[in-house]
Amino acid sequence: MVRAADCSIMPKTPESDQDDAPRKKPARGSQILAKRVRKALLSLGGEAHRAMVIQTVARELGHDVGQISEELQACVILSFEENWRDERRRATYGFHLPFGEGSHRWGVLLEQDLVH
Repeated sequence: MVRAADCSIMPKTPESDQDDAPRKKPARGSQILAKRVRKALLSLGGEAHRAMVIQTVARELGHDVGQISEELQACVILSFEENWRDERRRATYGFHLPFGEGSHRWGVLLEQDLVH
């Protein structure tokens, strides 16, 4: 079983969108992955089957989408589920399940729909 601590997924290619600005606190791997999941969902129109989200995240990380490792798949699923289950983080990322719990269709609220 994969735990959040095991999910330090690094891209196959060097990160080009790194922010040079100093941060108060470094972003954790799970937060980075949750941001990638959000970005993937937004690029897919706001909702998609989790398999499509996993492929999109894997492609962005430079992985061969024909051979996505089980570890990466489990980490993406874990990232979504942990953030969806935590009310505060769910509000931060806008994650939701359009067809309810147990569904493999994931969604994200658009910026204007998020309550601040």
